[in-house]
Amino acid sequence: MNIQIFGKDKCFDTRKAERYFKERRIKYQKIDLPRYGMGPRELEGVVRCVGLDAVIDEKARDAELIKYLAYDEDKLQKLLENPSLIKTPVVRNGKQVTVGYCPEVWRSWE
Repeated sequence: MNIQIFGKDKCFDTRKAERYFKERRIKYQKIDLPRYGMGPRELEGVVRCVGLDAVIDEKARDAELIKYLAYDEDKLQKLLENPSLIKTPVVRNGKQVTVGYCPEVWRSWE
């Protein structure tokens, strides 16, 4: 298993995801999303797996603005420019992806 957790330090669900993998002694790599962001191909892969609407953090301050953008390409560009609009944690295991706290899916990866 090659687990990557894209998250925010102050996000409760990100901390829960980290704790989930730590308790099971599963190694993971944490990427600080606000600091490092996500590459265009990484974000496209996540969107392909879970859908664009699942990736947008509705609690983020500027999330309402994204809803008014007409094209998905524009929404993706806005997410790349402002990674704080991405819902966390984004957990990747190869080509499998979850957004949010999803232990029921992670169990199937073990």
